[in-house]
Amino acid sequence: MSSHGTRCNASVATLYLIPVPLGPVSPEACLPPDTLAVARRLDHFVVERAKTARAHLKAMGHPLPIQSLNIEELNEHTPAAAIAALLAPLKAGHDVGLLSEAGCPAVADPGAALVMAAHRENIPVLPLIGPSSILLALMASGLGGQRFTFHGYLPAKEPERSQKIRELEKTARKENATQLFIETPYRSAALLDALATTLAPETWVSVGTDLSLPTQSIATRPAKAWLEKSASVKDRLVVFGLGV
Repeated sequence: MSSHGTRCNASVATLYLIPVPLGPVSPEACLPPDTLAVARRLDHFVVERAKTARAHLKAMGHPLPIQSLNIEELNEHTPAAAIAALLAPLKAGHDVGLLSEAGCPAVADPGAALVMAAHRENIPVLPLIGPSSILLALMASGLGGQRFTFHGYLPAKEPERSQKIRELEKTARKENATQLFIETPYRSAALLDALATTLAPETWVSVGTDLSLPTQSIATRPAKAWLEKSASVKDRLVVFGLGV
């Protein structure tokens, strides 16, 4: 074992799934000590974006010079054929940490491909505790948590966006299941407008912004109550919930 705690021997190494804060807050405010301890002892990481990951690891108090860490990127531009090579440190006996841009890795995140590759090679995978905007939004929505589906991003353009919204509303009614989706800051206001004007007036819409941050806001109202409220989500990352 190296002086920093990363295994480098014949024992089976582990892929650790390390959550990170959802915004500019101290890691200690949203990550438990055990999660921080793992992040601080590793020196091999696979991340969505190296620059962001270095900032996260520095904020977490990693004891090594950040530039000395072994960091590989895995994002939407990574070809499928390159993913197997990212397992090389694990096969050599090094524990590896997987980090997303924000929140939990492998949830609405390209890191899931590495997790599947690890399972194919019988490499242990250990998820660590930390914030998930999707689950936080569902918890606080008041909508049903027994049955729900996460859809990622809806279509950005019309008429595809409104058609998808109607499909989700129909599914929510038929299956009594909450429909969850997210939107980027620069499109969030347009999506809220589309929800307010496309859905039946009584359909419930939950809007969660800046979750786990000091500026967070969570509200669940009938669709008609969200008319002309798009300014409340402008330029903010939003998790939407739809239920009946």
